[in-house]
Amino acid sequence: MNLEGKEIAQKHQKYILQSWSKAGGEVLPIEKAKGIYFWDYDGKKYADMASLLVCSNLGHELPEIVEAIKKQANQMCFMAPAYASEPKSELAELLIEAAGADDYSRVLFTNAGADANENAIKMARMFTGRNKIFSCYRSYHGATLGASNASGDWRRFAAELGGAGGFVKFMNPHMYRDGFHKGVDDAAVTKKALADLDLQLRYEGTQNVAAILMESIVGANGVILPPDGYMEGVRALCDKYGILMICDEVMAGFFRTGKWFGWQNFDMKPDMITFAKGVTCGYVPLGGVIVNKAIGAYFEENVMQCGLTYSGHTLACAAGVAAVNYYKEHNIKGHVEKMHKILVTFMDEMVEKHKCIGEARCIGLFGALEVVKNKETREPMQEYGVPGEGMPWIFAELKKRGFATFGRENFIEICPPLIITEDELNEYLPILDEVLTLADEKFCK
Repeated sequence: MNLEGKEIAQKHQKYILQSWSKAGGEVLPIEKAKGIYFWDYDGKKYADMASLLVCSNLGHELPEIVEAIKKQANQMCFMAPAYASEPKSELAELLIEAAGADDYSRVLFTNAGADANENAIKMARMFTGRNKIFSCYRSYHGATLGASNASGDWRRFAAELGGAGGFVKFMNPHMYRDGFHKGVDDAAVTKKALADLDLQLRYEGTQNVAAILMESIVGANGVILPPDGYMEGVRALCDKYGILMICDEVMAGFFRTGKWFGWQNFDMKPDMITFAKGVTCGYVPLGGVIVNKAIGAYFEENVMQCGLTYSGHTLACAAGVAAVNYYKEHNIKGHVEKMHKILVTFMDEMVEKHKCIGEARCIGLFGALEVVKNKETREPMQEYGVPGEGMPWIFAELKKRGFATFGRENFIEICPPLIITEDELNEYLPILDEVLTLADEKFCK
């Protein structure tokens, strides 16, 4: 590492509290980024095969977004939420159109995905007069108090020390991990999962439940695709008991799945849609909540007890307008459909070829490989909540070869920027194949 990069890394190690990690560990300093790539201070190039944290949907330093930020910065960087601004008003209209203007009416802007979910929870409680929020164990909704308590994975534990009341978890289906086969057992799995959820709702008192909060496609916990009919069935339970359905689209939104929002892959409509990440591709932090017409009308008659200093931040909304227009004007939907065919074919080949890959899951450019020690028994490479050597070794070997991605206990996420080309996929996917071959030999039974 050159001297400048080494100094930056040392300051990070000395002064930064690192998310979800012990402080002071090794860190890679990054000098620049462009397109689907970023470079360290030694000039080594990395392909960003996870869109950083599944947020850089349009890649890095896209001129249209950068220029929109510069133009807005020269005019007005920030104006308080009570004032109207052109970027905020325009972006809200664009988002309502993307969700469906026949069904949705208003947007509350937030700073990111966590406070989007936080405020959706508050609005659901205000609108219904109920307290309980149902959410999945296999989920992640953010790191603020309410969003953490709604999350299901281990990142909620610190938030539970003091606690936030009214949160109830249920186990959402993961067909491979539960011993079933996607495309074969969907009907039976859906029937059982919905019956279990219905019973749990009744045990908790349906009259007490304000909302069911779900990722339309589970993201950070493994790109888990729901069995056929499951999301529609949850919607039906919400209708049956007067419960709101909130779809967390923070990762799955903005054409990550090939649609504006992940829920649009199913025959149902949520009452609220939370978003972040792809709305600005991370260039400036921004999130929000889109509400249906009934909720929008309610808050025309009742005070909404939610608010943030930077709600609808002017600079962020300018970035958002540029990003949303780019999605539309450059047919990102069509491009994702073409690149999906390449990615899903490769992922299916990895299942056939490698002892360490049990299942491939992919929708749009939202993919994950399930990594196992034994394909017959489906023994995971690393058990949930139990440290292991296999997965850290795989990620380290990928990074050495310039393939940057992330994952969790026993899965590898493959979620490249939506602007990735066929040539770029064909150049970098073989690196993953190479590392999996080594993992077969090193870890598999």
